[in-house]
Amino acid sequence: MQPQAVALSKQIQPLTQSRALWLTLLATALVLAQTMAAFARPESLAPLAEKISPAVVNITTSTVVERPTSPQGIVPEGSPFEDFFSERRNEDGENGQRPRRSSALGSGFVISEDGYVVTNNHVIEGADEILIEFFPGEGQPSTELPAKVIGTDPKTDIALLKVEVDRPLKFVPFGNSDQSRVGDWVIAMGNPLGQGFSVSAGIVSARNRALSGSYDDYIQTDAAINRGNSGGPLFNMDGEVIGVNTAILSPNGGSIGIGFSMASNVVTRVVGQLREFGETRRGWLGVKIQDVTPDIAEAIGLNDTKGALVNSVQEGPAKEGGMLDGDVIVSFAGKPVTDTRSLVRRVANSPVGETVRVLVMREGKTVTLKVKLGRREDAEGAVQTAAQAPSEDEAAPETKSVLGLTLSALNEELREQLGVADDLEGLAITEVDETSEAFEKGLRAGDVITEAGQQKITNIAELETRLQERKDAGRKSFLLLVRRAGDPRFVALSLK
Repeated sequence: MQPQAVALSKQIQPLTQSRALWLTLLATALVLAQTMAAFARPESLAPLAEKISPAVVNITTSTVVERPTSPQGIVPEGSPFEDFFSERRNEDGENGQRPRRSSALGSGFVISEDGYVVTNNHVIEGADEILIEFFPGEGQPSTELPAKVIGTDPKTDIALLKVEVDRPLKFVPFGNSDQSRVGDWVIAMGNPLGQGFSVSAGIVSARNRALSGSYDDYIQTDAAINRGNSGGPLFNMDGEVIGVNTAILSPNGGSIGIGFSMASNVVTRVVGQLREFGETRRGWLGVKIQDVTPDIAEAIGLNDTKGALVNSVQEGPAKEGGMLDGDVIVSFAGKPVTDTRSLVRRVANSPVGETVRVLVMREGKTVTLKVKLGRREDAEGAVQTAAQAPSEDEAAPETKSVLGLTLSALNEELREQLGVADDLEGLAITEVDETSEAFEKGLRAGDVITEAGQQKITNIAELETRLQERKDAGRKSFLLLVRRAGDPRFVALSLK
Protein backbone atom coordinates (compact mmCIF):
# COMPACT_ATOMS: atom_id res chain seq x y z
CA MET A 1 0.00 0.00 0.00
CA GLN A 2 2.84 2.38 0.62
CA PRO A 3 3.99 2.70 -3.05
CA GLN A 4 0.39 3.55 -4.04
CA ALA A 5 0.19 6.32 -1.42
CA VAL A 6 3.37 7.91 -2.70
CA ALA A 7 2.08 7.87 -6.24
CA LEU A 8 -1.21 9.50 -5.19
CA SER A 9 0.69 12.22 -3.35
CA LYS A 10 2.68 12.99 -6.50
CA GLN A 11 -0.55 13.40 -8.47
CA ILE A 12 -2.19 15.76 -5.92
CA GLN A 13 0.81 18.09 -5.52
CA PRO A 14 0.78 19.50 -9.09
CA LEU A 15 -2.98 20.06 -8.89
CA THR A 16 -2.63 22.04 -5.63
CA GLN A 17 0.17 24.19 -7.03
CA SER A 18 -1.83 24.88 -10.19
CA ARG A 19 -4.87 26.03 -8.19
CA ALA A 20 -2.73 28.31 -6.02
CA LEU A 21 -1.18 29.84 -9.13
CA TRP A 22 -4.58 30.50 -10.70
CA LEU A 23 -5.87 32.10 -7.47
CA THR A 24 -2.81 34.36 -7.30
CA LEU A 25 -3.24 35.49 -10.90
CA LEU A 26 -6.95 36.12 -10.36
CA ALA A 27 -6.31 38.23 -7.25
CA THR A 28 -3.65 40.24 -9.08
CA ALA A 29 -6.02 40.87 -11.98
CA LEU A 30 -8.76 42.07 -9.62
CA VAL A 31 -6.41 44.48 -7.82
CA LEU A 32 -5.13 45.81 -11.15
CA ALA A 33 -8.67 46.32 -12.44
CA GLN A 34 -9.68 48.22 -9.30
CA THR A 35 -6.59 50.43 -9.53
CA MET A 36 -7.23 51.24 -13.18
CA ALA A 37 -10.89 52.02 -12.46
CA ALA A 38 -9.93 54.33 -9.61
CA PHE A 39 -7.54 56.37 -11.73
CA ALA A 40 -9.36 56.23 -15.05
CA ARG A 41 -10.59 59.58 -16.35
CA PRO A 42 -14.19 59.50 -17.54
CA GLU A 43 -14.60 59.59 -21.31
CA SER A 44 -17.00 62.54 -21.04
CA LEU A 45 -18.23 64.86 -18.32
CA ALA A 46 -21.36 65.66 -20.29
CA PRO A 47 -23.75 63.35 -18.38
CA LEU A 48 -22.66 64.84 -15.05
CA ALA A 49 -22.79 68.41 -16.38
CA GLU A 50 -26.31 67.86 -17.74
CA LYS A 51 -27.43 66.51 -14.38
CA ILE A 52 -26.17 69.34 -12.15
CA SER A 53 -26.19 72.40 -14.43
CA PRO A 54 -29.90 73.28 -13.90
CA ALA A 55 -29.06 74.25 -10.30
CA VAL A 56 -26.33 76.73 -11.32
CA VAL A 57 -27.43 80.36 -11.73
CA ASN A 58 -26.12 83.66 -13.05
CA ILE A 59 -26.40 86.65 -10.73
CA THR A 60 -26.69 90.24 -11.88
CA THR A 61 -26.51 93.06 -9.36
CA SER A 62 -27.04 96.77 -9.84
CA THR A 63 -26.18 99.72 -7.66
CA VAL A 64 -27.00 103.40 -7.98
CA VAL A 65 -23.86 105.50 -7.67
CA GLU A 66 -23.10 109.16 -8.13
CA ARG A 67 -20.25 110.47 -10.21
CA PRO A 68 -19.26 113.62 -12.11
CA THR A 69 -20.71 113.48 -15.61
CA SER A 70 -19.20 116.63 -17.16
CA PRO A 71 -16.54 119.21 -16.37
CA GLN A 72 -17.82 122.26 -14.59
CA GLY A 73 -16.63 125.22 -16.65
CA ILE A 74 -15.26 128.23 -14.86
CA VAL A 75 -16.17 131.28 -16.95
CA PRO A 76 -16.21 134.99 -16.17
CA GLU A 77 -19.51 136.65 -15.48
CA GLY A 78 -21.08 137.96 -18.69
CA SER A 79 -19.25 135.47 -20.91
CA PRO A 80 -21.25 134.13 -23.91
CA PHE A 81 -20.58 130.60 -22.54
CA GLU A 82 -22.12 131.40 -19.15
CA ASP A 83 -25.61 130.20 -20.16
CA PHE A 84 -24.22 126.98 -21.65
CA PHE A 85 -22.39 125.92 -18.50
CA SER A 86 -25.33 126.99 -16.35
CA GLU A 87 -27.62 124.64 -18.28
CA ARG A 88 -25.15 121.75 -17.91
CA ARG A 89 -24.95 122.32 -14.17
CA ASN A 90 -28.71 122.19 -13.93
CA GLU A 91 -28.79 118.91 -15.86
CA ASP A 92 -26.12 117.30 -13.73
CA GLY A 93 -27.46 118.56 -10.45
CA GLU A 94 -26.45 121.26 -8.06
CA ASN A 95 -23.11 119.64 -7.22
CA GLY A 96 -22.33 118.38 -10.71
CA GLN A 97 -23.28 114.82 -9.73
CA ARG A 98 -25.76 112.70 -11.66
CA PRO A 99 -26.85 109.26 -10.42
CA ARG A 100 -25.67 106.33 -12.50
CA ARG A 101 -26.61 102.65 -12.28
CA SER A 102 -23.64 100.27 -12.11
CA SER A 103 -24.01 96.54 -12.83
CA ALA A 104 -21.92 93.52 -11.84
CA LEU A 105 -22.04 89.81 -12.64
CA GLY A 106 -21.44 86.69 -10.61
CA SER A 107 -22.56 83.10 -10.13
CA GLY A 108 -24.39 80.99 -7.58
CA PHE A 109 -26.24 77.72 -7.07
CA VAL A 110 -29.59 76.57 -5.72
CA ILE A 111 -29.46 74.47 -2.53
CA SER A 112 -33.18 73.83 -1.96
CA GLU A 113 -36.30 73.37 -4.05
CA ASP A 114 -37.96 76.38 -2.36
CA GLY A 115 -35.42 78.85 -3.75
CA TYR A 116 -32.41 79.31 -1.45
CA VAL A 117 -29.30 80.32 -3.41
CA VAL A 118 -25.66 80.46 -2.24
CA THR A 119 -23.09 82.88 -3.66
CA ASN A 120 -20.15 85.02 -2.54
CA ASN A 121 -20.74 88.02 -0.33
CA HIS A 122 -18.58 90.20 -2.57
CA VAL A 123 -20.90 89.42 -5.51
CA ILE A 124 -23.92 91.06 -3.89
CA GLU A 125 -22.34 93.44 -1.37
CA GLY A 126 -23.84 96.92 -1.57
CA ALA A 127 -26.30 95.95 -4.32
CA ASP A 128 -29.65 97.73 -4.61
CA GLU A 129 -31.11 95.05 -6.86
CA ILE A 130 -30.23 91.35 -7.31
CA LEU A 131 -31.53 89.29 -10.24
CA ILE A 132 -31.17 85.52 -10.57
CA GLU A 133 -31.01 84.01 -14.06
CA PHE A 134 -31.59 80.25 -14.20
CA PHE A 135 -30.00 77.78 -16.57
CA PRO A 136 -32.44 77.24 -19.45
CA GLY A 137 -34.15 73.89 -19.30
CA GLU A 138 -37.34 72.00 -18.65
CA GLY A 139 -39.01 72.93 -15.38
CA GLN A 140 -36.82 75.98 -14.75
CA PRO A 141 -38.04 79.60 -14.60
CA SER A 142 -37.70 81.19 -18.02
CA THR A 143 -37.09 84.72 -16.79
CA GLU A 144 -34.90 86.47 -14.27
CA LEU A 145 -36.25 86.53 -10.73
CA PRO A 146 -35.47 89.12 -8.04
CA ALA A 147 -33.72 87.83 -4.94
CA LYS A 148 -33.57 89.09 -1.40
CA VAL A 149 -30.60 88.74 0.94
CA ILE A 150 -31.20 86.36 3.85
CA GLY A 151 -27.79 86.89 5.42
CA THR A 152 -24.11 87.42 4.70
CA ASP A 153 -20.79 86.46 6.28
CA PRO A 154 -17.90 88.66 5.11
CA LYS A 155 -15.38 86.55 7.04
CA THR A 156 -15.92 83.54 4.75
CA ASP A 157 -17.27 85.63 1.85
CA ILE A 158 -20.56 83.68 1.77
CA ALA A 159 -24.06 85.05 1.16
CA LEU A 160 -27.46 83.34 1.24
CA LEU A 161 -30.21 84.60 -1.08
CA LYS A 162 -33.86 83.63 -1.58
CA VAL A 163 -36.12 83.77 -4.64
CA GLU A 164 -39.88 83.27 -4.54
CA VAL A 165 -41.04 80.53 -6.93
CA ASP A 166 -44.33 78.76 -7.63
CA ARG A 167 -42.72 75.43 -8.51
CA PRO A 168 -39.97 73.25 -7.01
CA LEU A 169 -36.52 74.18 -8.26
CA LYS A 170 -33.77 71.77 -9.15
CA PHE A 171 -30.99 71.97 -6.58
CA VAL A 172 -27.65 70.38 -5.71
CA PRO A 173 -26.49 68.89 -2.39
CA PHE A 174 -23.33 69.69 -0.46
CA GLY A 175 -20.62 67.05 -0.22
CA ASN A 176 -18.01 66.42 2.48
CA SER A 177 -15.00 68.51 1.50
CA ASP A 178 -12.84 66.72 4.07
CA GLN A 179 -13.08 63.58 1.94
CA SER A 180 -11.66 65.31 -1.13
CA ARG A 181 -8.13 64.25 -1.98
CA VAL A 182 -5.42 66.05 -3.87
CA GLY A 183 -5.70 64.73 -7.42
CA ASP A 184 -9.47 64.15 -7.39
CA TRP A 185 -11.35 65.37 -10.49
CA VAL A 186 -13.57 68.45 -10.02
CA ILE A 187 -15.86 70.61 -12.17
CA ALA A 188 -16.31 74.38 -11.84
CA MET A 189 -19.48 76.02 -13.17
CA GLY A 190 -20.55 79.62 -13.50
CA ASN A 191 -20.66 82.76 -15.60
CA PRO A 192 -17.04 83.68 -16.40
CA LEU A 193 -16.49 87.20 -17.72
CA GLY A 194 -20.22 87.53 -18.36
CA GLN A 195 -20.13 85.01 -21.20
CA GLY A 196 -22.98 82.95 -19.81
CA PHE A 197 -23.15 79.43 -18.47
CA SER A 198 -19.78 77.65 -18.66
CA VAL A 199 -18.15 74.44 -17.43
CA SER A 200 -14.46 73.82 -16.74
CA ALA A 201 -12.72 70.77 -15.31
CA GLY A 202 -9.56 70.09 -13.37
CA ILE A 203 -8.30 68.45 -10.21
CA VAL A 204 -7.91 69.31 -6.56
CA SER A 205 -4.43 70.84 -6.50
CA ALA A 206 -4.15 71.37 -2.73
CA ARG A 207 -6.31 71.49 0.38
CA ASN A 208 -6.59 73.54 3.56
CA ARG A 209 -5.26 76.70 1.96
CA ALA A 210 -5.43 79.90 4.04
CA LEU A 211 -5.49 83.25 2.25
CA SER A 212 -6.27 86.05 4.67
CA GLY A 213 -9.02 85.12 7.13
CA SER A 214 -9.06 83.25 10.44
CA TYR A 215 -11.69 80.84 9.15
CA ASP A 216 -10.22 80.20 5.71
CA ASP A 217 -10.23 76.62 4.46
CA TYR A 218 -9.82 76.78 0.70
CA ILE A 219 -9.61 74.01 -1.85
CA GLN A 220 -7.08 74.93 -4.54
CA THR A 221 -7.92 73.78 -8.06
CA ASP A 222 -6.56 74.16 -11.58
CA ALA A 223 -10.07 74.16 -13.07
CA ALA A 224 -10.44 77.44 -14.96
CA ILE A 225 -11.98 80.12 -12.72
CA ASN A 226 -12.31 83.70 -13.94
CA ARG A 227 -14.13 86.88 -12.98
CA GLY A 228 -17.82 86.12 -12.98
CA ASN A 229 -17.23 82.61 -11.63
CA SER A 230 -17.31 84.03 -8.10
CA GLY A 231 -19.99 82.33 -6.05
CA GLY A 232 -20.31 79.39 -8.41
CA PRO A 233 -20.01 75.77 -7.28
CA LEU A 234 -17.06 73.38 -7.40
CA PHE A 235 -18.40 69.83 -7.88
CA ASN A 236 -16.91 66.42 -7.23
CA MET A 237 -17.60 63.52 -9.58
CA ASP A 238 -20.69 62.56 -7.55
CA GLY A 239 -22.33 65.88 -8.40
CA GLU A 240 -21.91 67.24 -4.87
CA VAL A 241 -20.77 70.79 -4.09
CA ILE A 242 -17.45 70.62 -2.26
CA GLY A 243 -16.53 74.29 -2.62
CA VAL A 244 -17.69 77.80 -3.53
CA ASN A 245 -15.42 79.44 -6.12
CA THR A 246 -14.13 82.59 -4.48
CA ALA A 247 -10.72 83.80 -5.64
CA ILE A 248 -7.87 83.30 -8.09
CA LEU A 249 -4.16 83.96 -7.99
CA SER A 250 -3.21 85.74 -11.20
CA PRO A 251 -0.78 88.42 -12.39
CA ASN A 252 -3.09 89.51 -15.20
CA GLY A 253 -6.62 89.01 -13.84
CA GLY A 254 -7.26 85.83 -15.85
CA SER A 255 -7.03 82.18 -14.89
CA ILE A 256 -3.54 80.67 -14.73
CA GLY A 257 -4.70 77.48 -13.05
CA ILE A 258 -4.59 78.64 -9.42
CA GLY A 259 -8.13 79.04 -8.14
CA PHE A 260 -9.55 78.83 -4.63
CA SER A 261 -12.94 77.52 -3.46
CA MET A 262 -14.17 77.85 0.11
CA ALA A 263 -14.56 74.30 1.42
CA SER A 264 -18.13 73.04 1.71
CA ASN A 265 -17.71 71.99 5.34
CA VAL A 266 -17.18 75.67 6.19
CA VAL A 267 -19.97 76.84 3.89
CA THR A 268 -22.60 74.45 5.24
CA ARG A 269 -22.15 75.70 8.80
CA VAL A 270 -22.33 79.33 7.71
CA VAL A 271 -25.36 78.74 5.46
CA GLY A 272 -27.13 76.82 8.22
CA GLN A 273 -26.76 79.75 10.61
CA LEU A 274 -27.71 82.35 8.01
CA ARG A 275 -30.80 80.34 7.15
CA GLU A 276 -31.84 79.93 10.78
CA PHE A 277 -30.79 83.26 12.31
CA GLY A 278 -30.01 85.56 9.37
CA GLU A 279 -26.51 86.00 10.81
CA THR A 280 -23.55 83.94 12.01
CA ARG A 281 -23.13 82.86 15.62
CA ARG A 282 -19.56 81.75 16.28
CA GLY A 283 -18.14 80.60 19.57
CA TRP A 284 -15.76 82.94 21.38
CA LEU A 285 -13.10 82.13 23.96
CA GLY A 286 -11.79 85.64 24.67
CA VAL A 287 -8.02 85.21 24.29
CA LYS A 288 -5.23 86.34 22.01
CA ILE A 289 -2.98 83.48 20.99
CA GLN A 290 0.14 82.66 19.02
CA ASP A 291 1.89 79.53 17.79
CA VAL A 292 4.48 77.82 19.98
CA THR A 293 7.89 78.07 18.32
CA PRO A 294 10.81 75.77 19.24
CA ASP A 295 12.58 78.47 21.26
CA ILE A 296 9.36 79.37 23.10
CA ALA A 297 8.80 75.67 23.85
CA GLU A 298 12.30 75.41 25.32
CA ALA A 299 11.87 78.58 27.33
CA ILE A 300 8.73 77.34 29.08
CA GLY A 301 9.76 73.70 29.34
CA LEU A 302 7.53 72.06 26.71
CA ASN A 303 8.57 68.88 24.92
CA ASP A 304 7.12 69.95 21.55
CA THR A 305 5.62 72.91 19.70
CA LYS A 306 2.01 71.75 19.69
CA GLY A 307 -0.67 73.94 21.20
CA ALA A 308 -1.62 77.62 21.26
CA LEU A 309 0.16 80.05 23.57
CA VAL A 310 -2.14 82.54 25.30
CA ASN A 311 -0.52 85.97 25.29
CA SER A 312 -3.53 87.93 26.53
CA VAL A 313 -6.73 86.95 28.35
CA GLN A 314 -9.51 89.45 27.72
CA GLU A 315 -12.63 90.12 29.74
CA GLY A 316 -14.86 87.22 28.78
CA PRO A 317 -15.34 83.45 28.92
CA ALA A 318 -11.68 82.38 29.25
CA LYS A 319 -10.99 84.80 32.10
CA GLU A 320 -14.14 83.71 33.90
CA GLY A 321 -13.01 80.10 33.44
CA GLY A 322 -9.65 80.78 35.12
CA MET A 323 -7.33 81.02 32.09
CA LEU A 324 -4.14 83.06 32.55
CA ASP A 325 -1.63 84.81 30.31
CA GLY A 326 1.12 82.33 29.41
CA ASP A 327 -1.10 79.25 29.45
CA VAL A 328 -0.60 76.89 26.52
CA ILE A 329 -3.89 75.42 25.28
CA VAL A 330 -3.18 71.80 24.34
CA SER A 331 -6.73 70.41 24.17
CA PHE A 332 -10.14 71.93 23.43
CA ALA A 333 -13.42 70.04 23.87
CA GLY A 334 -11.57 66.73 24.06
CA LYS A 335 -9.52 67.20 20.88
CA PRO A 336 -5.80 68.06 20.76
CA VAL A 337 -4.80 71.54 19.60
CA THR A 338 -1.94 71.54 17.08
CA ASP A 339 -1.67 75.27 16.37
CA THR A 340 -3.54 78.57 16.61
CA ARG A 341 -5.40 78.15 13.32
CA SER A 342 -6.93 74.84 14.35
CA LEU A 343 -8.00 76.29 17.70
CA VAL A 344 -9.62 79.40 16.16
CA ARG A 345 -11.69 77.31 13.77
CA ARG A 346 -12.66 74.78 16.43
CA VAL A 347 -13.82 77.48 18.84
CA ALA A 348 -15.73 79.29 16.08
CA ASN A 349 -17.53 76.08 15.11
CA SER A 350 -18.62 75.39 18.70
CA PRO A 351 -22.14 76.36 19.81
CA VAL A 352 -22.49 79.66 21.64
CA GLY A 353 -23.20 79.08 25.33
CA GLU A 354 -21.69 75.59 25.36
CA THR A 355 -19.44 74.71 28.31
CA VAL A 356 -16.25 73.01 27.10
CA ARG A 357 -13.24 71.49 28.79
CA VAL A 358 -10.00 73.26 27.97
CA LEU A 359 -6.71 71.62 28.89
CA VAL A 360 -3.76 73.99 29.42
CA MET A 361 -0.11 73.65 30.36
CA ARG A 362 0.78 76.06 33.17
CA GLU A 363 4.25 76.18 34.73
CA GLY A 364 4.94 72.62 33.67
CA LYS A 365 1.66 71.22 34.99
CA THR A 366 -1.60 70.26 33.31
CA VAL A 367 -4.66 72.25 34.34
CA THR A 368 -8.24 71.51 33.26
CA LEU A 369 -10.60 74.45 32.88
CA LYS A 370 -14.31 74.65 32.16
CA VAL A 371 -15.20 77.56 29.90
CA LYS A 372 -18.67 78.66 28.81
CA LEU A 373 -18.25 80.05 25.30
CA GLY A 374 -19.51 83.48 24.36
CA ARG A 375 -20.46 84.81 20.92
CA ARG A 376 -17.69 86.32 18.81
CA GLU A 377 -19.98 88.70 16.92
CA ASP A 378 -21.16 90.24 20.20
CA ALA A 379 -17.58 90.66 21.40
CA GLU A 380 -16.43 92.26 18.16
CA GLY A 381 -19.41 94.61 18.07
CA ALA A 382 -19.10 95.75 21.66
CA VAL A 383 -17.58 99.17 22.23
CA GLN A 384 -15.14 98.82 25.07
CA THR A 385 -14.32 101.96 27.04
CA ALA A 386 -12.04 102.11 30.02
CA ALA A 387 -11.77 105.06 32.36
CA GLN A 388 -8.15 106.03 32.79
CA ALA A 389 -7.20 107.64 36.06
CA PRO A 390 -4.63 110.41 35.86
CA SER A 391 -1.21 109.43 37.19
CA GLU A 392 1.14 111.51 39.26
CA ASP A 393 4.40 112.86 37.89
CA GLU A 394 7.17 110.30 38.09
CA ALA A 395 10.90 110.71 38.35
CA ALA A 396 13.15 109.95 35.38
CA PRO A 397 13.22 106.16 34.95
CA GLU A 398 16.27 103.95 35.33
CA THR A 399 17.76 102.75 32.05
CA LYS A 400 19.72 99.56 31.41
CA SER A 401 20.80 97.36 28.48
CA VAL A 402 19.86 93.67 28.57
CA LEU A 403 20.07 91.08 25.75
CA GLY A 404 20.61 93.79 23.16
CA LEU A 405 17.72 95.89 24.47
CA THR A 406 17.93 99.28 26.13
CA LEU A 407 15.09 99.29 28.65
CA SER A 408 13.41 101.95 30.73
CA ALA A 409 10.58 101.73 33.28
CA LEU A 410 7.39 103.39 32.12
CA ASN A 411 6.66 106.86 33.44
CA GLU A 412 4.12 109.51 32.46
CA GLU A 413 6.35 111.01 29.77
CA LEU A 414 7.08 107.63 28.15
CA ARG A 415 3.44 106.61 28.32
CA GLU A 416 2.46 109.77 26.45
CA GLN A 417 5.20 109.30 23.86
CA LEU A 418 4.31 105.64 23.23
CA GLY A 419 0.56 106.10 23.54
CA VAL A 420 0.16 103.32 26.13
CA ALA A 421 -2.55 103.09 28.75
CA ASP A 422 -1.92 104.46 32.23
CA ASP A 423 -2.65 101.08 33.78
CA LEU A 424 -0.09 99.19 31.66
CA GLU A 425 2.94 98.11 33.68
CA GLY A 426 6.27 97.06 32.24
CA LEU A 427 9.52 98.18 30.63
CA ALA A 428 9.71 100.29 27.49
CA ILE A 429 12.27 99.39 24.84
CA THR A 430 14.01 102.64 23.95
CA GLU A 431 16.69 101.17 21.68
CA VAL A 432 17.53 97.83 20.04
CA ASP A 433 21.02 96.71 18.99
CA GLU A 434 20.62 95.92 15.27
CA THR A 435 23.21 93.12 15.54
CA SER A 436 21.27 91.35 18.31
CA GLU A 437 18.89 88.40 18.21
CA ALA A 438 16.21 90.68 19.63
CA PHE A 439 16.36 92.83 16.48
CA GLU A 440 16.24 89.72 14.25
CA LYS A 441 13.09 88.60 16.03
CA GLY A 442 11.33 91.88 15.39
CA LEU A 443 11.70 93.81 18.66
CA ARG A 444 11.83 97.55 18.10
CA ALA A 445 12.02 100.79 20.05
CA GLY A 446 8.58 101.62 21.39
CA ASP A 447 7.66 98.05 22.29
CA VAL A 448 6.73 97.41 25.92
CA ILE A 449 7.77 94.26 27.85
CA THR A 450 5.08 93.37 30.38
CA GLU A 451 6.20 89.85 31.39
CA ALA A 452 9.53 88.08 31.69
CA GLY A 453 9.81 84.37 32.38
CA GLN A 454 5.98 84.22 32.41
CA GLN A 455 5.78 86.62 35.36
CA LYS A 456 4.73 90.26 35.36
CA ILE A 457 7.46 92.88 35.72
CA THR A 458 7.28 96.56 36.60
CA ASN A 459 10.95 97.51 36.91
CA ILE A 460 14.41 96.52 35.74
CA ALA A 461 15.30 94.82 39.03
CA GLU A 462 12.45 92.34 38.57
CA LEU A 463 13.61 91.63 35.02
CA GLU A 464 17.16 90.91 36.20
CA THR A 465 15.83 88.60 38.90
CA ARG A 466 13.77 86.61 36.40
CA LEU A 467 16.76 86.47 34.06
CA GLN A 468 19.07 85.10 36.75
CA GLU A 469 16.46 82.53 37.80
CA ARG A 470 16.33 81.20 34.25
CA LYS A 471 20.10 81.00 34.03
CA ASP A 472 20.34 79.19 37.37
CA ALA A 473 17.69 76.71 36.18
CA GLY A 474 19.81 75.89 33.13
CA ARG A 475 17.39 77.37 30.62
CA LYS A 476 18.67 78.21 27.18
CA SER A 477 15.94 80.76 26.35
CA PHE A 478 14.23 83.66 28.09
CA LEU A 479 10.55 84.28 27.30
CA LEU A 480 9.27 87.86 27.07
CA LEU A 481 5.71 89.09 26.59
CA VAL A 482 5.91 92.17 24.37
CA ARG A 483 3.13 94.60 23.47
CA ARG A 484 3.11 96.85 20.41
CA ALA A 485 0.16 99.21 19.90
CA GLY A 486 -1.68 97.12 22.48
CA ASP A 487 -1.18 93.81 20.64
CA PRO A 488 0.74 91.19 22.66
CA ARG A 489 3.10 88.48 21.47
CA PHE A 490 5.67 86.21 23.09
CA VAL A 491 9.31 86.34 22.02
CA ALA A 492 11.99 83.92 23.23
CA LEU A 493 15.60 85.18 23.35
CA SER A 494 18.65 82.97 23.69
CA LEU A 495 20.61 83.12 26.95
CA LYS A 496 23.84 81.87 25.37
